[in-house]
Amino acid sequence: MEAFYRTHRYLVEHTDAPIRRGLMDEIDWEDRLIAIKGTRGVGKTTFLLQYAKERFGTDRSCLYLNMNNLYFVQHRLVDFAEKFVNDGGQVLLIDQMFKYDDWSHELRECYERFPSLKIVFTGSSVMRLKEENPELGDIVKIYYLRGLSFREFLNLQSGNSFRAYTLDEILKNHQEIARDVMKKVHPMSYFQDYLHHGFYPFYLEKRNFSENLLKTMNMMIEVDILLIKQIEQKYLSRIKKLLYLLAVDGPSAPNVSQLATEIQTSRATVMNYIKYLTDARLINLVYPKGEEFPKKPAKLMMHNSNLMYAIYPVKVNEQDVLDTFFMNTMYKSHKLYMGDKSCSFIVDEGLRFRICTENCKFKNNPEVYYAIHRMEQGEGNMIPLWLFGFLY
Repeated sequence: MEAFYRTHRYLVEHTDAPIRRGLMDEIDWEDRLIAIKGTRGVGKTTFLLQYAKERFGTDRSCLYLNMNNLYFVQHRLVDFAEKFVNDGGQVLLIDQMFKYDDWSHELRECYERFPSLKIVFTGSSVMRLKEENPELGDIVKIYYLRGLSFREFLNLQSGNSFRAYTLDEILKNHQEIARDVMKKVHPMSYFQDYLHHGFYPFYLEKRNFSENLLKTMNMMIEVDILLIKQIEQKYLSRIKKLLYLLAVDGPSAPNVSQLATEIQTSRATVMNYIKYLTDARLINLVYPKGEEFPKKPAKLMMHNSNLMYAIYPVKVNEQDVLDTFFMNTMYKSHKLYMGDKSCSFIVDEGLRFRICTENCKFKNNPEVYYAIHRMEQGEGNMIPLWLFGFLY
């Protein structure tokens, strides 16, 4: 047990999170079983350690565990939790939970046997916690840690502390909000960098970002999808090829029959793989209002613009990048549907948005909001695109 405390102390003392994530204040930390889901590279481990440092320091009532530790090959988590509670422990922070066999049953047992114990654990975005682990359905509270928003990236790069705004606030007060931001910084000086590499916090590391992102994407497929979905290794190349083909095609309705031929599998398997890539937060599916998976999507897009530059940089189209940015930033709190001739997307119950490049020509429709690239200050229903990066 002492070895775990020493590791915890070292990690907490050496954790220096570059930015405090907004999710920290959204979670009800009084819940006894909390899951933090998120894709690889968005900072789940740092988030756990930041919470420990902020709330407990090096106090022994809180302990960080990584299920990659070989100790748990031979020892049960429940038995470890019992020793921890008997020593006065109150909060276990468990990383890489899915690496531990029978993890969901043991979490349930911990929940029932140790009412004073709180457990916070991280999981891959591929995990369908409640659907695939019904024993946790009524006791676990699930939260999602996303990559950095443009607001968080801008704060980090410029040393500011701009707050997030709701969509309603942006639509009603965008001129005032943009004016306040512009007094301190010019957002457009940072926006292209964000589109290229600002979503994943590891851009701060002294390594080649694109190589690092490609490595992370491979891990998402090789570990998260294959391991969690229990897919045989021999099918790995098919899933990778599918992702590449989808990226090269750009935002469009996938030709499932052609894709099935290209990767030598059935249409049904292609749709399953598309679902896994969606769960891994590598792609997003856009449907007309009223439709959803397993129907074929009206448009398939990369999950965020950083992925587009990493997978196939020579074919990155500006309009596609801007559409992807808008989709991604809305993704946290809103529903997006396929637009019609007058708009790019329909949001929630009928808000219509057209995403425009700098020199886009359009006849202004008062029923449509225009999100315009390279515009620093908007007017009426014309709003700077960058400002939607302040939604979280």
